[in-house]
Amino acid sequence: MSDVVLVGGGLANGLIALGLKRARPERRVLLVERTDRVGGSKTWSFHEGDVEVGHRAWLDALVTRSWPGYGVRFPRRRRRLERGYHSIRSGALHAALAELLGDDLLLGRDVVDVAPGSVRLADGLELRAACVLDGRGQVGALPYRAAYQKFLGVFLALAEPAAPTEPLLMDATVAQRDGFRFVYALPWTERSLLVEDTYYSESPLLDRDRVRSGCLDYAAARGWPVESIEGEEAGVLPIPLDGDFEALRAGWPPGVPAVGTRAGLFHPTTGYSLPDAVRTADALARLEPLDTARALALVTRLARDAWDGRRYFRLLNRLMFEAAEPEDRYRVLEHFYGMPEELIQRFYAARLRPMDRLRILSGRPPVPLSRAALVLARSAWTRATA
Repeated sequence: MSDVVLVGGGLANGLIALGLKRARPERRVLLVERTDRVGGSKTWSFHEGDVEVGHRAWLDALVTRSWPGYGVRFPRRRRRLERGYHSIRSGALHAALAELLGDDLLLGRDVVDVAPGSVRLADGLELRAACVLDGRGQVGALPYRAAYQKFLGVFLALAEPAAPTEPLLMDATVAQRDGFRFVYALPWTERSLLVEDTYYSESPLLDRDRVRSGCLDYAAARGWPVESIEGEEAGVLPIPLDGDFEALRAGWPPGVPAVGTRAGLFHPTTGYSLPDAVRTADALARLEPLDTARALALVTRLARDAWDGRRYFRLLNRLMFEAAEPEDRYRVLEHFYGMPEELIQRFYAARLRPMDRLRILSGRPPVPLSRAALVLARSAWTRATA
């Protein structure tokens, strides 16, 4: 009998395991993951201010690299933002959990059933616990209408010190195709960096060969002499356009809380999930006694508050995907990055003020006015009849 069984070894459950053991080292926490690594091959990032100061003490131990600022590039805008940016590579999370959990980290194990007090594995083993959490990600069709953020990144070793000194979060000067396209670059050292080719698209299909070539072409164009490819990462993230929390909640296992992206705990526009994962881990670590029913009530409240409180971001998503032509979607972000830096910080942290919301939609619109008005009118009608 364990205290907690965490199903799925993604970011959310990884941070929950660390938070639970940090709060009470004697607590027995089992984490079950179907692959041979926690977190797979991923990079998770956050901006300074996204995570509360009180949570940074234990999170910083996982941070692979931090930078004092970052840049963005658009056809008619270049800007450096003086706000810290931090990244965690999944290898750091895997190593921390392997050391902390030891034999309680069950890798390469498939789960066939999840219930409030037990988890059954494909090999017949049944794990019983007072608390069960499901962090396996979305199962089946999305319970809301969505577009997608899809990407493939390559970890490059350079033949000479040529990497930039700070991240380039968005370079939209590249050719626009398959929706809004930009390149994202994180320099780990002078001779190593991650380059990702990213698309905001209606389609979840990812042509890995073509996108990989896009990364290498970009590196060549920037004068980064590639010596070798050390690895790659890829992902397809939902960008919600509408939906209600009850439909989202209906997709959780009966009586068991989902955590992470399956619970809608991510930024609807950027896809960043680490800040929500940290808040969830901290809240569960403070919950006493910890059992499935109490965890379900807590996570439901956190997820409902996040989903309902971020309706504005889903409106912005609809404006980008429904009011702008695919090749012109970059203009929405080009316009946004002309805003004050403090507003941009609050946007990434999903803590916009009422005046921020008005300011983002004010001025000359970066999309056709008639289409924007139609999207806004539909949104007003939907809220009035909901």
